Amino acid sequence: MTSAAEPTPRTLDVPAVRARFTALDRPLAFFDGPGGTQCPDEVIDAIAAYLRSSNANVGAPYETSRRTDELVAAAHERAASFLGCDAGEVAFGQSMTALNFLFTRALARELEPGDEVLVTRLDHDANVAPWLALADDLGIVVRFVDVTDELALDLDDLERNLSGRTKVVAFPAAANSVGTAPDVSRVVELAHGAGALAWVDAVHYGPHGPIDVAAWGCDVLICSPYKFFGPHMGLAFGREELLRSWRPYKVRPAADEPVGHRFELGTSQHELLAGFVAAVDYVGSVGWEAIVSHERELGERFLAGLPGEVTLHGLPTMTGRVPTFCFSVAGHSAQSVAEHLATRDVAVWWGNYYALETMRRLGLDEVDGAVRAGIVHYNTAEEVDRLLAGIAELA
Repeated sequence: MTSAAEPTPRTLDVPAVRARFTALDRPLAFFDGPGGTQCPDEVIDAIAAYLRSSNANVGAPYETSRRTDELVAAAHERAASFLGCDAGEVAFGQSMTALNFLFTRALARELEPGDEVLVTRLDHDANVAPWLALADDLGIVVRFVDVTDELALDLDDLERNLSGRTKVVAFPAAANSVGTAPDVSRVVELAHGAGALAWVDAVHYGPHGPIDVAAWGCDVLICSPYKFFGPHMGLAFGREELLRSWRPYKVRPAADEPVGHRFELGTSQHELLAGFVAAVDYVGSVGWEAIVSHERELGERFLAGLPGEVTLHGLPTMTGRVPTFCFSVAGHSAQSVAEHLATRDVAVWWGNYYALETMRRLGLDEVDGAVRAGIVHYNTAEEVDRLLAGIAELA
């Protein structure tokens, strides 16, 4: 029995949540969140409202421009609250990939041939390809940290690969392919112990749990609001001292202060910033405790009901992972499984999801890959059962 001194656990009112999404008012069950979540109506309305009443560029004395200035400031404040940093350490951009290429190029001015960067076999290619390009351009060395047979990050292998030449450890807070969620604080600790920067891809983690760059201690973090119920854009954090030490690629008149603005190229997508503010407010209104609890329950339901003829690629329980599941059905290509489920109004992905090294580690075809089903908090138990029934028809 819960005592009076203990807070009542916050549960998720799923029907009330779903009522905030016009996009969910259809038979289709969305398990495609890893490729992009649906937007609640308040996000869509915020974008439209900005374009109707405040559309302008920044820095002018008239009403709509002043409103836009206020929006830009509010968006950076919301981003700071979402990431656990100062507003000046935030940068918005076209996408996570674009921001990562920009950040890595700024860092590259300080790299020398023979410097080493560690990436992992769990990474999305957006946190691999920029480093491989620098290896071609500058002669740096990129090393891959391995995973265990269950696709947990191999921390022993990480330690073996660290050296006095390691400049960066780039890794995901959660793998977009198989759902593994490494111990971020431990990886950061190991990176810093070797004198390296900790460079976190939180794109896939974003909808599944709170981000706190201060608590994690990371130096750079990149993510994508369209993965946590917002519009298509990129968001990055960089530790202030680090950002000030870099010479960014930008036009000369662009703002140098706050320091994060140095990495925002051109005019921001102001209407999308309005949607971003609404997305962060939406997540706050639902609450991480309710989100995490509901997702864990649905993830356990999926794992318990998965037919024995199906091969799960990844951790077999909800410990150390988010509810994103990668699997293969014997005798069927990943594409054919996804197409079969689509005829049942169940949306999943197939392929490599830009996680090339994971597919290679699994020995899977790099094009067909595997099936991916991603659960977020607006999914229901009935939808999970429909997903499992569709898989069972093939298995």
